[in-house]
Amino acid sequence: MRLFNQLPVSKKLLVAFSVVLAISLGASVVSYLSSQAVEKATGWNTHTYKVLSAAEDVSAAMVDQETGVRGYLLSANPDFLDPYHQGLKRYDLAVGELQTLTADNAEQQARIAALKELADRWRTDVAEVEIGMMKDPATIEAARFLEASAAGKEAMDGVRALIAEIDGAEAALLAERSVRRDRESANARLALIVGGLLAALASVGMLLLLSRTIGAPVSSLTLVMRRLADGDNTVDVPATDRTDEIGRMAGAVQIFKEAAIEKLRLEGMSAEQSRAAEEERRRAEVAKAELAREQALVVESLADGLEKLSKGQLTFRLEQNFAAEYEKLRLDFNAAMETLQQTMTVIGGATLGIRSGANEITQASDDLSGRTEQQAASLEETAAALDEITATVRRTAEGAETARHVVATAKQDAEHSGGVVRNAIAAMAEIEKSSSEIGNIIGVIDEIAFQTNLLALNAGVEAARAGDAGRGFAVVASEVRALAQRSAEAAKQIKTLISTSGAQVAQGVTLVGQTGEALSRIVTQVSEINGVVAEIAASAQEQATGLHQVNAAVNQMDQVTQQNAAMVEQSTAASHSLAREAQELQGLMARFETGSSAKAPSAGPRPAPRSQPALKTVARQGGGGALRRPEAEPEAEGWEEF
Repeated sequence: MRLFNQLPVSKKLLVAFSVVLAISLGASVVSYLSSQAVEKATGWNTHTYKVLSAAEDVSAAMVDQETGVRGYLLSANPDFLDPYHQGLKRYDLAVGELQTLTADNAEQQARIAALKELADRWRTDVAEVEIGMMKDPATIEAARFLEASAAGKEAMDGVRALIAEIDGAEAALLAERSVRRDRESANARLALIVGGLLAALASVGMLLLLSRTIGAPVSSLTLVMRRLADGDNTVDVPATDRTDEIGRMAGAVQIFKEAAIEKLRLEGMSAEQSRAAEEERRRAEVAKAELAREQALVVESLADGLEKLSKGQLTFRLEQNFAAEYEKLRLDFNAAMETLQQTMTVIGGATLGIRSGANEITQASDDLSGRTEQQAASLEETAAALDEITATVRRTAEGAETARHVVATAKQDAEHSGGVVRNAIAAMAEIEKSSSEIGNIIGVIDEIAFQTNLLALNAGVEAARAGDAGRGFAVVASEVRALAQRSAEAAKQIKTLISTSGAQVAQGVTLVGQTGEALSRIVTQVSEINGVVAEIAASAQEQATGLHQVNAAVNQMDQVTQQNAAMVEQSTAASHSLAREAQELQGLMARFETGSSAKAPSAGPRPAPRSQPALKTVARQGGGGALRRPEAEPEAEGWEEF
């Protein structure tokens, strides 16, 4: 304290402002370093998400290959191998990207090498063998039997297990890096808080110290000079042992006091000496009055300046010139005020920047929370829609399979009906042939009836010539003739009926032939429909499997999005806390009037924290790897969705 009192006023002010500035700069440096560490940890988290995405692509590519081979085995249609070939290309790209991303991790590289070995073994020993066997009709059933025997299950289970290990290792790294990032964020916030508090405490301490070491002594000297001016020469002059400007002022006042005492001592001399002394006294009084006036001006000006300083008005300057011996004191005071004003302006600008950045971070965090909430809701709706679509496609596949069986049965019935129609056509042809033969026979009967009628007529003529002897024979001839006529009429009627029946039979044969042709076309079309329905059934089954896998992926995305939303909620709370602390620091800085035109940016109304739904628990179904939603989600602490 004594050493500080010996320093000049300008150096006292410089020391005070340097302490405040050093604390502010230290807090800023620590906050900057912590922010850099947070950015680095965030970059590593992004790298981990890329590794997890590449591992998911490898899994999806293997599923596509397996699905393509099974579709080919089921339908024997080479077009179903397209997913297999596309999945093989995606697998090569995804494995390459996964190896590149984990080049610095020996354990992950070993897992990837083992995964590639299992995938190659499954492709060589199972998939390619089954595809080759399906190309030969004699070994199709053998290929299907090989698939049914779960020949590639061990390799595929190993691939899935290794992908799960890769995901688990990356998830552990992600958790560790997230903890490190949160720690660095806490350090940055602590540095800002501690730096702000230390700067505020240092400012208040320096203000009190300056008031005690400069303001109080100047006020005491002012009081002493007023008492000396009133003729009180018994007053003690304080601060005469100081070496700064105040000490020099005290020394000058002490001289004034001694001069006044000496004046009183000389009052007892002779009249001449008295007159000379009176003249000298007048001159001394004039000089003293002038000096007192100058000193009073200096003291009052300094007192006014220190009062303005104590109120935080850093724009105040001593504009009125002092006497030559006190001019340096005025210039030092103005220079000190200028330095303090510039320092506090810089600190105020930094405070505004911190508050502006905190407000922007807060707004960005709120916007990000809103978008996260919308995205999570959309993902939830998408997952629910995919569940419904998956069930619908599964029912469609079952319906298509049933339709295929029904169409196959209809095909058999149509083929049987075609045989029956062909038999009916043959029978109608036979009937037509028989009708023709009956017509020929009727013609013969008609001819016989004509000949019989002619013979009966001749017999009647001969009986008439015989007279009474031939009368009985004439009666017989008459009856035979009547019978022949009736036979001829009956034969004509039968012939007419046979002709009509023949025409109808011919028409029936034509219609039955057309029916046979229509049934043949129906059989062909039913065969085509049977093939199309079989393809639809296989495609629907394939779509059901694919949608089940897509549903699993969407549910997993939903889980990851909710986890991200929890982290966004923590970041949002931290940004709100930082904004409040920056506002408090700006409030402290507002006590100083620096003359800067910069104003605090309008933060605008802050959005009230929203209540967020709790993270949903997602269970993994056994065997299929799909994610299952719970029936009800309990209410828990809020979080904003990403």
